[in-house]
Order: sequence, then structure tokens, then C-alpha cells
Amino acid sequence: MTDVTQERENLTYPLFGEAVRELAQTVADDGFEPDIILSIARGGLFVAGALGYALGVKNLHVMNVEFYDGVGSTLDMPVMLPPVPNVVDLSRKKVLVADDVADTGRTLELVHDFCAGHVADVRCAVIYEKPQSLVKCEYVWKRTDRWINFPWSVQPPVVRRKGQVLDA
Repeated sequence: MTDVTQERENLTYPLFGEAVRELAQTVADDGFEPDIILSIARGGLFVAGALGYALGVKNLHVMNVEFYDGVGSTLDMPVMLPPVPNVVDLSRKKVLVADDVADTGRTLELVHDFCAGHVADVRCAVIYEKPQSLVKCEYVWKRTDRWINFPWSVQPPVVRRKGQVLDA
């Protein structure tokens, strides 16, 4: 696990836009034309949506996998949360699995193994890949061993302001 007290990678929304376009170009240059982009929620939702537009792929699916339960803290094993995609929807398709980071790689491994044997081809695309990742992704924008501050998760969730009146 990465030491979260060390210097961090800071991904901004503008840099994310550049990163995902470069990542999409890498996929296109490789000649891989996915039929489906399978997003690993939550961080992979941003990546999958942007890759879908950049690669002209409208068929996006979501797989909810819980692994991190805090900053630098994980469950013992990643767990698929419902609804789990139906393998019939994926059968004989070229699938691009999208996530924001391959840290331990355990989440990507779970999703990759779920697809294996059902699909024509499955490949993984991430913005960041860490050296310790069990899965070596085919498409990576940047490799780092630092903790990453993503623009969508660096701030705490918003809450209702005190004194705000709801319309009845």
C-alpha cells in the first residue's frame, strides 16, 4: 500500500481532460476498437465516460466494486456490489475496462477475471498505474508510486448548509 503521508500526485480537472485524451489516443493507436467500455465505479465512471466520447463508444456498462474503505485503507478483498453486469451482455465483445488507478490491482483483477472466458478480448485502461499492481494494464497514462489526489475525491462530500430552506 502506498504511504499517504508522502508527496502526492495532484490531478486537476483540466489535466484529467488531457490525460484521458492521451489515453484514448494510445488505445486508438494500438488498433483496439472496444465494443463496450466497462467502468469500475466510482473513479472509473469519469474515465469510462471520457474514453467513450473520445473513442466513439456509446455502449458503457458499470461494475460496482468496493475495495477502499478510507484513505489508504482497504477491505480484505474487493467485493462486487449489485447490480452485477450480465455476462450475456458482454459475451463475444471486445471490452475495455476503465478505472482511475491500478493501485494494488486487486479490483482490476476481479473485473478482468469476471470477463475472461466470456468476451472476445478484455483490456484495461487507467489514468495511473502503481508499480505494485497485480494487473499490468495495456493502457496507462502515467505510472507512479505516489498517492493520488483526484479532483473528484480530494474534498469531502457536500452537506446541506444550515439555514437552507427546502421548498415545500
